[in-house]
Amino acid sequence: MDESLRQAARTGKVNELYTVIQRNGNVLRHFDEVEFIETPLHIAAEEGCIEFAMEMMNLKSSFARKLNHQGLSPLHIAVRKGHKEMALRFLEIDKHLVRVRGKKGKTPLHYLCKVGNQLGLLDPFLEASPDCLQDVTIENRTALHIAIQNNRLDVLQLLIPTVKRKDYYWEVVNRKDKDGNTALHIAAIHNQPKMLKLLLNCKADKHATNQVGLTALGIAQQHNYRENIAILKGCFIPVVSNFKRKLEEQVVKYVTKASLLIFQNMDNISADDRNALLVILGLLLTATYQATLSPPGGVWQGENTSKSKGSYDEMVLGKSVMGQMDFLLFYILTYLVFLVTLFLTLALLKTFPHGFRTALQVLLAFLAVSFDESISDIAPTNLTYVILNIFSGILFLLMVSMCIVCRVSKISVSIVGCWILPSILYLCLGRSEIGMGVGQGLLLFLILYDEFCKGTILIVCYCLFVSVCVFFGTSIDFKYLVALMGCWQLLSLGRLCIMQCTQFCNTHL
Repeated sequence: MDESLRQAARTGKVNELYTVIQRNGNVLRHFDEVEFIETPLHIAAEEGCIEFAMEMMNLKSSFARKLNHQGLSPLHIAVRKGHKEMALRFLEIDKHLVRVRGKKGKTPLHYLCKVGNQLGLLDPFLEASPDCLQDVTIENRTALHIAIQNNRLDVLQLLIPTVKRKDYYWEVVNRKDKDGNTALHIAAIHNQPKMLKLLLNCKADKHATNQVGLTALGIAQQHNYRENIAILKGCFIPVVSNFKRKLEEQVVKYVTKASLLIFQNMDNISADDRNALLVILGLLLTATYQATLSPPGGVWQGENTSKSKGSYDEMVLGKSVMGQMDFLLFYILTYLVFLVTLFLTLALLKTFPHGFRTALQVLLAFLAVSFDESISDIAPTNLTYVILNIFSGILFLLMVSMCIVCRVSKISVSIVGCWILPSILYLCLGRSEIGMGVGQGLLLFLILYDEFCKGTILIVCYCLFVSVCVFFGTSIDFKYLVALMGCWQLLSLGRLCIMQCTQFCNTHL
């Protein structure tokens, strides 16, 4: 490197840079021709000369991805030296610099996880490129491995929420390094109970084994870390825990296979094709929903009376005037179109930002509820009502399966369940409203097992809504609402007691 250019980069004097350029217009050209080289941008990043670095980025943006002889990019150096403003300015120009792989495959995020988040750079890094959490070193270690290995609890506390918002969070949390150790193994090795709890709350697999056949619990027992042992055991009866794990594995396995068959090609379509499909699906949703608002022939608006032509029921105010068979033929097809359209729409939302996607999923869940309620309200006979409830159950099961493979959020599934399940349970449990409340509370508990606050808010809102409906004349027994709330609270309290008793027994026995 020209010594004058080196001195200009070290002192941050932009005018001296242009003096060098005036003497030799090709002074910066040879840097692009060498694969590993120290550029003026590396020197500016080392010295913290922001103005010079930004000028160099303006002239030669390719320098930002160059590695020096130590295998470091300018952003690696800025992070290592603690130049916060420099690092942030780099991200403003190119947010993908977070994922530049340097020596041993380490990205700037990996370096940050090692040195800690004292500068507050972790949030900007994750916001700039959330997918950097998938990057691994040559030892197959993620940012989670590195943060735990270096006892960076503050870093892990920020990484975990970002990981949980991603569809691939299970793979990231349970990725194994070259020794077969997951992040949970590393936390057990380094005796980090707080980190263990964070990882377990993020669905870390405590049954995963490393290359020597040890689980995280086995490692904790080897070192006799009693608090870690108590956290990792997590169940009174090992047989129950193993059965639950195997059941979950089988369900996820088969649902994932079905998901790959259905969605594999959908994830690879172009943005333009995706937008066009969403428009078409939106029109189909509108058309099918319109059919429930304006059924063929309309609804009966006169007095309740017996149907003519030897029909089997009575004309009821607000019910469809169509005969039973005609109604079923029309609305079964309508429901099938709605189901497939809703299913495809939810699948196409995968590439949307997490918050925006969740909001759309919740809105679609409310649309599904409204559609189901509209058809149920105009069903002319009990038989049509029962048959349509079968399709309601199919809708709910489809959303549950999509939730398992991280295609929809738990809260949207819960909304559908909270509205659709009562009528199904009412029929299945012999028209018992109390049994319906208990059954609904149990099923919602299974869906929102690890999200007590969200579940409680959802059920309280639902009960308030039903109470308002009762106030304006809807007939329903308040014992149903008490049973629903009581079942939810009892199950949640039981779960809390079991967890506390398990921890106490594992610690003191």
